[in-house]
Amino acid sequence: MLLALAGGVGGAKLAAGLDRALGGALTVVVNTGDDFEHLGLSISPDVDTVMYTVAGINNPDTGWGLAGETWSFMAMLERLGGETWFRLGDQDLAIHVERTRRLASGESLSCVTSELCRTLGVRSRVVPMSDARVRTFVLTEQGELPFQHYFVRLRCEPAVRGLRFEGAADASMSEGFAEALRHPSLCGIVLCPSNPYLSIDPILNVQGVRGALAARRVPAVAVSPIVGGQALKGPAAKIMQELGREASAVEAARHYAGLIDGFVLDEVDAAQAPDIEALGLRACVSDTVMRDAASREALARRVLSFIESWR
Repeated sequence: MLLALAGGVGGAKLAAGLDRALGGALTVVVNTGDDFEHLGLSISPDVDTVMYTVAGINNPDTGWGLAGETWSFMAMLERLGGETWFRLGDQDLAIHVERTRRLASGESLSCVTSELCRTLGVRSRVVPMSDARVRTFVLTEQGELPFQHYFVRLRCEPAVRGLRFEGAADASMSEGFAEALRHPSLCGIVLCPSNPYLSIDPILNVQGVRGALAARRVPAVAVSPIVGGQALKGPAAKIMQELGREASAVEAARHYAGLIDGFVLDEVDAAQAPDIEALGLRACVSDTVMRDAASREALARRVLSFIESWR
């Protein structure tokens, strides 16, 4: 059994590849720092992106949302003068309505996510990082912004000065997360090519997570979210530069130092492998660009082979 930490489109893609390669013998712990309440609904964007992608029903053009989506709800909401900066498709809306109803009835986010995954045909176990409320705030030149306002409403335009994960220090790991860490057949841990600051750091800041990873009894590897100095999707490279860091695979590896044993970087960054190894990590050079289902699975198998090499 493998444990993966994920968030966003890149993380969801690798999670889907790992699901195919492992036949579902996978637990994906998903960032919930970007969860928020909107239009009276409880929305879990990263959970949904992972869930839809692993189920094979995501929109392949955007990477988020559902394939074959329609937008009647948003069209009417716009006509009524409502808030339309966060786009909710008609099918996607049903997920949010059902999640909100179940949470209001007293079910945990873990329980709701498990039921949604079962209904949508997800084989792997997808669990939130915590059932407690954690919210990411972005410290910018315009002041402190709730994550979705920075990420969606303002399209990541404000310069980032720092991040705050409200509630993380008091939140505990979800039971599914804790169970995966202590599972007797756990063979490895993968930090997916998600944004280190916006998607993985919220998970790492949940109470007890860094300690659990530092005390790991199995290999832990990270896959670079930076290829050729750029993020394939999202603002990871931009945030690195705004925080005064180099946008590179080496910097991404340095960000996880002490929590991982190995780092997978793209072929175009192969020259950085010695610098990564100088951090005390093993480096693995691979094609990390996931263009389709076949390349997702190919990268997943490369990561699994890398983990296997520790045995």
